[in-house]
Amino acid sequence: MKRITNDIYHIGVNDRKIDLFESQYPVPNGMAYNSYLINDGKIAVFDTVEAHFTDEWFENIKEVIGDKAPDYLIIQHMEPDHSANIMNFAKKYPTAELVGNAKTFKFMEQFFGDSLTERQVIVKEGDTLSLGRHELKFVMAPMVHWPEVMVTYDSLDRVLFSADAFGKFGASDIDEEWLDEARRYYIGIVGKYGMQVQALLRKAGALEIEKICSLHGPVLESGLEEVINKYNIWSSYGVEKNGVVLCYTSIYGHTQDAVMKLKDKLVSSGVDVKVYDLARDWKSSAVADAFSYGKVVLATTTYNNEIFPPMREFLSELKERGFQNRTVGIIENGSWAPQAAKIIKAELEGCKNITFCENTVTLKSALNDESAQQLEKLAEELK
Repeated sequence: MKRITNDIYHIGVNDRKIDLFESQYPVPNGMAYNSYLINDGKIAVFDTVEAHFTDEWFENIKEVIGDKAPDYLIIQHMEPDHSANIMNFAKKYPTAELVGNAKTFKFMEQFFGDSLTERQVIVKEGDTLSLGRHELKFVMAPMVHWPEVMVTYDSLDRVLFSADAFGKFGASDIDEEWLDEARRYYIGIVGKYGMQVQALLRKAGALEIEKICSLHGPVLESGLEEVINKYNIWSSYGVEKNGVVLCYTSIYGHTQDAVMKLKDKLVSSGVDVKVYDLARDWKSSAVADAFSYGKVVLATTTYNNEIFPPMREFLSELKERGFQNRTVGIIENGSWAPQAAKIIKAELEGCKNITFCENTVTLKSALNDESAQQLEKLAEELK
């Protein structure tokens, strides 16, 4: 339990045993499942926590309010890492009302077989709820990143309870910068819904916000202008960093050799370069940097008349998240019928505003004088 303002408390939990969030994203520093409580004339709890932490969460509530019962459970997001304990809460506090929008209760019935109709308080865009000194305003945020998502603004303490928006990977008390793990979280989980995030940012721009309480990661209390600016860049698919991301697959090392030579040429010219081996490195980090940097090089082999599987998976993840507004260079390898460049271009055909470099590097097994010259030209084009 942590006190955020005079009346607002963090009552969430940290999962330090989890290895993969959503069974796909590595989280070596664990994961936070945040929940909040406002202790006013009326007591409101914001969201529940993951199923394995029921007892700890109830202890946190009790630490703040003792044997009193909350008046409201504000349900901002029905994904199970935040909604798993709704029914446990409803049983423990039978007089508490459940606050959500119409879609909230539809999902609640799907998950639990019961939407507790008699205890529902259904809210819509702009509705308010008074707790006493604190007045809550509800802002709908559909598809950030589920249809029922809403956020809540407390006008007294100027706190935005932001659901999954502005969250990050990692436990809430980990001493690490917000940015890198927030970017990886945003691009991986929310990145497809840039238009919807832009709509939420426009609504948030009309609010005076001094603190952001997300459902994942730390409470944000400083540098909020930069935090919101990052979200604006990410959700508009803008270029955050000048530089080049080199993403490759290599079976016997020859494609890797070409990538490392390209890296050396770029670095020696002062270019910021990130390199990812898609068969071994975290794809979620590679995807995040592909959306962060303005230029991406894709290097892979022809494999069974296709491209090597980790590269195909990577391209699928880029497309799924709306990859656009980027310059793409290609290095292909094929001992007898190289066609990776053709396949990559076809895969990215539906992406908006993709500019392919004029110079493609074609290896036939390994670098030779001809492909080395192509590599040199590609390096010049990327500088």
